[in-house]
Parts: sequence; structure tokens; C-alpha cells
Amino acid sequence: MSDDHDRFMRRAIELAQEGIDRDLGGPFGCVIVKDGRIVGEGCNQVTSTNDPTAHAEIVAIREACRNLGSFQLEGCTIYTSCEPCPMCLGAIYWARPAAIFFAGTRDDAAVAGFDDDLFYSEIEKPNDERQLRLQTLLREESQKVFQNWIAKPSKTEY
Repeated sequence: MSDDHDRFMRRAIELAQEGIDRDLGGPFGCVIVKDGRIVGEGCNQVTSTNDPTAHAEIVAIREACRNLGSFQLEGCTIYTSCEPCPMCLGAIYWARPAAIFFAGTRDDAAVAGFDDDLFYSEIEKPNDERQLRLQTLLREESQKVFQNWIAKPSKTEY
């Protein structure tokens, strides 16, 4: 199995380099595998698509979910060229894969100019202490939507 892990991680690293070579975005690549075959892959495309969410992991998750016809990655393994940022880690948790492997660490990314420390520290703070204003507004009105969701018999749970 180690040979397979190495092969898939090498593909993720290769995608990171392809993204650089094709001027698509930052130096990150990701591969998603199910039952020994790649079901999704991607490289960072933030700057080429003007989309701050187009990180390699997000691109790969979108492709894998499309290919699998599911919003979850049950039974899948994610290989990413670098430790996921908080946004990608959140998306990975929502997708519910079986495992994730990464090559470079967030410290390695910081040396290259991709420092996620602000995001990690902001998540730990109460809303009123964060750098970006985060404030509740019309909470009471929003409760009706949640009540409708709870009452909906035909909802798809996730």
C-alpha cells in the first residue's frame, strides 16, 4: 500500500508544479482516490480564475463529487501536496473522506509566503475580538428557515 500512497502523493506534487508552470495559481496540488483509482484532482487556480476558494483541495473535491455523483467522499483518500489551510480542512471534513495525507507542512507553506497563522488564530477568538467584523443580525427572523428545514420530511441529511 505504501507504493500506492507514494504514487498518489507524487501525482499531487506533480499537479502543484503543473499549476506553477501553467500560471494557474499557487504551488499546491491534490488528488482524491477511491478504490485505488483517482476520482478527482486539481491544482491551485486562485489567480487564474479570480476565485479565492479555488485551492487545489477544493478544485479536487468538486471534481471528485461530480465524478462520483455524491456530495460526500465516503471511502475516499485525499492526497495533497501541502497541509490544508483552514478553509480546505473545513471542506474536507464536510466531504467526509476516510483519510488525508499531506506532503509539505503549513510551516513549509509559510516560508513560501502562504502563512495561515492568522486564520488559525482568528478561529480561536470570540467573534467580537476578530480582525474582521462578525456580527449577528436578524437572528430571530432566520429561525423560521431552520424550523422549515427541521420540519421538511423529504430533506437530504448531511
